Amino acid sequence: MTRRHIAALGVALWFGILALTPLLADNYTIRIAITIAMYSAMALSWNFIGGFAGYPSFSTAAFFGIGCYVGAIAQRSGVPLVVAWALATVFVTVFAVALGAIILRLKGHYFAIGSIAIVEVVRLVVSSWGGLTGGGDGLNVPLLSGGPDRVATTVLYVMLAIMLAAFVVTILVDRARLGFGLRCISQNEDAADMVGIDTTRYKIAAYALSALFCGTVGAVYASWVGYIDPTDSFSILLSVKVPVMVLLGGAGTVLGPIIGAGAFVMLEEFFWANFLEWNRAILGGIIVFLIFFLPSGILKLDYRRLFRRKSPVDRTEAA
Repeated sequence: MTRRHIAALGVALWFGILALTPLLADNYTIRIAITIAMYSAMALSWNFIGGFAGYPSFSTAAFFGIGCYVGAIAQRSGVPLVVAWALATVFVTVFAVALGAIILRLKGHYFAIGSIAIVEVVRLVVSSWGGLTGGGDGLNVPLLSGGPDRVATTVLYVMLAIMLAAFVVTILVDRARLGFGLRCISQNEDAADMVGIDTTRYKIAAYALSALFCGTVGAVYASWVGYIDPTDSFSILLSVKVPVMVLLGGAGTVLGPIIGAGAFVMLEEFFWANFLEWNRAILGGIIVFLIFFLPSGILKLDYRRLFRRKSPVDRTEAA
């Protein structure tokens, strides 16, 4: 059994554990399971543009926040719940396609800065458009029917469904021409263009996929919490967390985002419970650790080389 098969089996087991959480645990644990599923879906989304294509996007919070507000406004207008979620998904995807045609002309750190600016611009627009979005006062969202236990269980299974859909799309992209083209772009975009790959179209497709599931997650999240505001919905911290999760698991891999999201949420919960005042500083420390000591992520780490004993030849070479 290869390492990939072991990882796939582990993810399947992990998915099963999350699905069984409502039957085995309390509301606090269910909330953690929802958070893991939610971040896993967003990490898988980011992996299309940041992992496969190698473009350091920080637009996640913009897509998530727009999904929150479109879903909330649609529900407040009397649109059925599932239709409101679908509208949010379509709107965010179309927005990403239109935006990608412009911003993807930038590369490297210029693209990264531009994607951060998008989050702030959208947040300011939402904050200023008080008549529609409630402005800085936020927006109340119709609550899901049922008691707290039923609502939490429903949201968990919806988030798991989104996570599973994102995972399936990731597998399809990884095995398709799109995945090959995006990896070529990541390695050398000019060379990819020279061999006939439509780099613009491929990058826009990856950017749209990076937005699609984030928009859906945002709409479902708004229905879960019942209240949204610009500060929380468009938090730049979210745009940092999601890439860190992907890097932690292994960027450009199929299973890495799920592994990274699960590991990150568990670490965050531990540090949040025990080191509340140092939570942000610890997040920064994790980022530095990833850059210097784990640049390829958990999934790409060569454990055999890490733990094997040095042979006499190795010791001689080291000396």
